Amino acid sequence: MKALSLVRFLASGVGRGIRILAGVALALIGVAAGGWWLLLTLLGLVFIVVGAANLCLLAPLFGGPVDGRRLAR
Repeated sequence: MKALSLVRFLASGVGRGIRILAGVALALIGVAAGGWWLLLTLLGLVFIVVGAANLCLLAPLFGGPVDGRRLAR
């Protein structure tokens, strides 16, 4: 199942790093643009928190656990 492979990659160290960097980028864009773009900052913060906490919110959609440590097994 290719979708579960993608979810496992997102739970890996590299995938977590990419999510955290994407979250930082989204947050910075939201702050720089201001106005309604600040909502983008909230999305960025979600990416940062779930990446740092080793959570994968997409995993349950594909039958996997939310916890990245359990997903990597």
